[in-house]
Amino acid sequence: MNLLPLIIFFILGSLMGSFLTVIGLRLPKKENFTTTHSHCDSCGHLLKMYEMIPIISYLVQKGRCRYCKQKIDILSTYVELFTGALFLVAFYAFGFSYELLIALGIVCLLMIVVVCDITYLIIPDEILMFFSVYFIIIQILNLGIEKALLKILSGIFLFGVMYLIMIIGNKALKKESLGGADIKMMFVFGLILDPLLGTVSIFLGSLIALPISLLLLYKQREKVIPFGPFLLIALTFIYFTKLTPEMILSWLKLM
Repeated sequence: MNLLPLIIFFILGSLMGSFLTVIGLRLPKKENFTTTHSHCDSCGHLLKMYEMIPIISYLVQKGRCRYCKQKIDILSTYVELFTGALFLVAFYAFGFSYELLIALGIVCLLMIVVVCDITYLIIPDEILMFFSVYFIIIQILNLGIEKALLKILSGIFLFGVMYLIMIIGNKALKKESLGGADIKMMFVFGLILDPLLGTVSIFLGSLIALPISLLLLYKQREKVIPFGPFLLIALTFIYFTKLTPEMILSWLKLM
């Protein structure tokens, strides 16, 4: 395969990662993320274009502001790096297709949720609404209106499954077990996955979250663990590996 498109998608992804970080940090605080100029969080210095080059600027400045010399939060650089890498993988896996548009949407949603949920333990409704509309439009263009309606029904089903899990969890733990945004996010999952794969994503997300949650509880004594990022990691894995219900059913038969 020609390496040029892969390089281009990595660059596009890293640029998008920078913008997604801004959205994730500002939207929960109701700050304007389209017109407000980026600045140093410590001294307030307005950043110039060459100070906002994804990944490179952080490395050149050795992780510090050029003016106040305070450390720059590395979160943005991680998001830029992983978004670039996932954009590259998405293009490699799907090429120019509607599936690529869905894959890129999943990556963008993942990165915004990671930033929001880790920083504020919040997933704004505006994010879920935007991506719901985005995926519905893509599915209508790709599958037609009738099959897109089935995707919406899948979303409603998964919303119901997650809501039921929340009720059971609340009764078992005698406290809030899931955030409302995690339940709403399952509707978005249904626009991408069928009910079986969507249900698998819940269990896979829980499986991924378990060891990390135990580690955080042990080291930081954290009582609230953001679940949204783990669900989206599971969604990304399932979609990018092109896992199908038939594959899962065949594995179950072998067991």
